[in-house]
Amino acid sequence: MRSLCIVFRHTSFVRSKRTFFTQSYIGGKWVSSQSGETFKVYNPANGEEIGSVPNCNKNDAELAVQAAFTAFNEHWSVRTGKERSKVMMKFFELITKNRDRLAKILTTEMGKPLKEASGEIDSGASYIEWFAEEAKRVYGDIIPAALPNRRLLVIKQPVGVCGFITPWNFPAAMLLRKAGPALASGCTVICKPAEDTPYSALALCDLAKEAGFPDGVINVLTSSSHTSEIGKHLCEHSLVAKMSFTGSTEVGKKILAQCASTIKKLGGNAPFIVFNSANLTQAVEGAMNSKFRASGQTCVCANRILVQEGIYEQFLAEFSKKAKELIVGDGTHPKSMLGPVINKDQYERIIDFVADAKQKGARIIMGGTETKEKLKNNGFFIEPSVVADVKLSMRVAQEEIFGPLAAIIKFKTEEEAVKIANSVEVGLAGYFYSQDLSQIWRVAEKLQTGMVGVNEGLISAVEAPFGGVKQSGFGREGSKYGIEDYVNLKYICLGGLSATP
Repeated sequence: MRSLCIVFRHTSFVRSKRTFFTQSYIGGKWVSSQSGETFKVYNPANGEEIGSVPNCNKNDAELAVQAAFTAFNEHWSVRTGKERSKVMMKFFELITKNRDRLAKILTTEMGKPLKEASGEIDSGASYIEWFAEEAKRVYGDIIPAALPNRRLLVIKQPVGVCGFITPWNFPAAMLLRKAGPALASGCTVICKPAEDTPYSALALCDLAKEAGFPDGVINVLTSSSHTSEIGKHLCEHSLVAKMSFTGSTEVGKKILAQCASTIKKLGGNAPFIVFNSANLTQAVEGAMNSKFRASGQTCVCANRILVQEGIYEQFLAEFSKKAKELIVGDGTHPKSMLGPVINKDQYERIIDFVADAKQKGARIIMGGTETKEKLKNNGFFIEPSVVADVKLSMRVAQEEIFGPLAAIIKFKTEEEAVKIANSVEVGLAGYFYSQDLSQIWRVAEKLQTGMVGVNEGLISAVEAPFGGVKQSGFGREGSKYGIEDYVNLKYICLGGLSATP
């Protein structure tokens, strides 16, 4: 039985000049690149051109750095936490008010269904709301002194200009999640969004200006062919105090190396384990949510699904049944449940994964092929795909998939599952399902990841710290811990005090 895979062509969405901004945002002004270069952006659902934006280079980046540095020193860091909080709350309210418009922009440039896009806008906005409240609570400490004539104080101060490089899979939420703690602490920001999805970031700039952020506090540079040049310029610039990057480990290593000369702060391959003791219904639902959200294009998506041999075939049957019910189509259509993958390279990569697995002996339960609708509409649609009996030598078990392809691996013992889960060099998130309380504690403590979902497939929350271990980066976003990366501790020793008048 083939999965239900229908691609809708939906073109009734009308663009307006206040929806798709055609210029970068530097120093509170909409500007073209100094070179005059532009690049085109396409809708992955139909291949149609959305529009063109500036192809900025390091000269434009320098303008942004100077604008952000001036705004930091003269306009933003000097405000009280309460003053910054008021502006951020206005920003939050505007984002929420414009949710539908922002979601349509996101869906048009990235492809995910409108329901998911709306959820992303709400999620991103929640970080602005959370840190607007935290702006008033950046507390320091009074340390008991060993000597009677001293008082020891620790205060927290904003680090300065922060550079962000954000990915295409969550073009709004990733920017807002990084900007929240930076703005709350008094920092100013420069964002270089992914070339596939620049419009969401630009639309947020428009709302930021309306909210009352001073010119230069938020800057967005769009770029395609000069992305590496801009990244290098920001990393090595003496006026940029921190870089925050979300993306591949390989690029992250390059950014980390480039940051070394100026000593900056720098902001997976997720296993999903189902034990014999698991509630099967919960495990299947959790795997569906974790694997197919955003068409499998999230950094915390279940990448390797490990199922214990006692329930392997039963899980495979139930999971495949649910996957067959997914409707693939243009994200702007209300019935669509899975949108396209982001571009041709990613599309071909998923097809190659399936071919490699099949050639090495895996069972192709469903999907893994291009669709007639894709050929007709020029969209990058892939059927939800399930590959069983996956071996560790196959590419789907070794590389981050980043697409709607579920790789199912059978295991025998708890020790084997943990060993497989920890066998990679990255460690962002891990998931497992079990009703055995002792096993829950053992596995949760043994998994080498920064985040663990126990009997839960969706774990991101503004109240909790988001981040990884090993080569999945360092630092945390969100929660009360998220603001720590954007402040410096200043120790003040006040001496020469007298105990008597």
